[in-house]
Amino acid sequence: MLREFKEFIQRGNVMDLAVGVIIGGAFTNIVNSLVKNLINPLLGLFIGRIDLSNLAIKVGGATFKYGAFINAIINFLIIAFIVFLLVKAINKLSNKKAPEAKPAPPTAEDYLKEIRDLLEKQGK
Repeated sequence: MLREFKEFIQRGNVMDLAVGVIIGGAFTNIVNSLVKNLINPLLGLFIGRIDLSNLAIKVGGATFKYGAFINAIINFLIIAFIVFLLVKAINKLSNKKAPEAKPAPPTAEDYLKEIRDLLEKQGK
């Protein structure tokens, strides 16, 4: 069982996934900082509030923090756009046109067909 686990961990896909999760976590922190420190103040200039996360509506005893939801939407849109750009760039690199395959050299059958056609033309 230990050997199977070792083989599982050493697969390339598992290591790629681990690296992706770690980088994704770090990237999320960067995007959160971007939204909190740059985008929210910019939006705050237009709506009159700097911190969108404090926007809330109280209904009865419940508080609905729609500002935090707006922050989450902004974070998602930024991350989705960056991932779109990355996938587009990777696809562009991996979809380079493969060199066109050279046509196969004529076979003996092709030569025989040509000879037959020439003989038919001469016989007419």
